[in-house]
Amino acid sequence: MVEIHPFVLGMVQTNTYLLGDDESKEAVVIDPADDGQAIVHAALNHQWVIKAIWLTHAHFDHIGGVEEIRQSTQSPISVGLHPEDLPLWRNQGGAALFGLRFDTGAEPDFGFYHGQRLNLGDYQFEVRHTPGHTPGHVVFYCPELAVCFCGDLIFQGSVGRTDLPGGDFHQLINSIHQNILTLPDKTRLLAGHGPETSVLIERLENPFL
Repeated sequence: MVEIHPFVLGMVQTNTYLLGDDESKEAVVIDPADDGQAIVHAALNHQWVIKAIWLTHAHFDHIGGVEEIRQSTQSPISVGLHPEDLPLWRNQGGAALFGLRFDTGAEPDFGFYHGQRLNLGDYQFEVRHTPGHTPGHVVFYCPELAVCFCGDLIFQGSVGRTDLPGGDFHQLINSIHQNILTLPDKTRLLAGHGPETSVLIERLENPFL
């Protein structure tokens, strides 16, 4: 069974998720915002080995812990990012817009694409390309767990901002309708900020939709 351990990290309270499979002892991290050592220690406490970092997008507040995780483990860790967000990665995740300097470290190891299947133990996660917040934004959907990791695409009662470079409101709303509202109503939506919600709740109550 896959366990999901959330962390709230970094200067803008970003949700980071550590996923571990108790059978294979493999783990992945989604959007390590900061404090990579805390994430690594949590994995070690469960006797999990982090094999990959999956990034929904490349804003600095979602990638701040990547390099620290890479440097804190003995085994190699592959980092995935959609190719359309590589320019944002190379631009320090947009940190300069907020008066910050940020070292992203080595570039991601592989690129995501729409419809790609990722494995964690015996569980499969589908990559869905959901541009709008950033050009290369993706979400990770696992039907068996009835959960979707949404990054900054959609939040409880809200949607991702589109006023930063590369943002497009029409594109974002289209991504939500095509890739989130088409999921089963019971699907849990674990966003990049704020509390979890569900497809049904957002379908009925989200004022932007």
